[in-house]
Amino acid sequence: MTSNIDAVLFDAYGTLYDVYSVLARCEQAFPGKGTALSQLWRTKQLEYTWLRSLMGKYEDFEVVTRAALRFACKSLQLALDETSSKALMDEYLRLATFPEVKGALAKLSHLKLCILSNGSPRLLQSIVRNAGLESTFTQVISVHSLKVFKPHPSVYQLGVDATGVPKERIAFISSNYWDAAGATAFGFRTFWINRSKAVPDELGYPPAAVLSSLDELVTTLS
Repeated sequence: MTSNIDAVLFDAYGTLYDVYSVLARCEQAFPGKGTALSQLWRTKQLEYTWLRSLMGKYEDFEVVTRAALRFACKSLQLALDETSSKALMDEYLRLATFPEVKGALAKLSHLKLCILSNGSPRLLQSIVRNAGLESTFTQVISVHSLKVFKPHPSVYQLGVDATGVPKERIAFISSNYWDAAGATAFGFRTFWINRSKAVPDELGYPPAAVLSSLDELVTTLS
């Protein structure tokens, strides 16, 4: 089934890196509100990437993430000062990987492994370095050069151009269904990592397979 795959593109946020690993810092800053804040912050972060792409008004992921944090705090009536804002934003420089990530990537090292992410170059370089994964990825590809976010088709073309591999021979991995759908529509073979047993969106572009973790991906691609 997967013998014709030469390269694997991974989404970063939510797929390799747990965006809710900021929850502890949110709870420390605003006791009793950490879960609500981390969830609303992530929801608005994604929403702002889509809206800015549709508006043609790109700002890099760090700017978008900071704006989403301000909105989430205002919405929850939390007083966000500069010290708390910096502490929370700094968490995006050191997001934790999911437990199985390092082992799974090591088992896929015979393939060309890359990240294709909405993240800004600074944020991506930091989390890759912090996790000790610099030598794991052939390339870490940011949308920043395009100034548009996923799921715009031109972002997925970035992966083709960067790897030099035809899209039919690229596997795309994401825990975000909208991202997997966008990559499927583009022509990648996609794998949705559904850790939370979420209901798939009705977008008409289902992934090639639904997996519960990257460990299952290793079995599928081996």
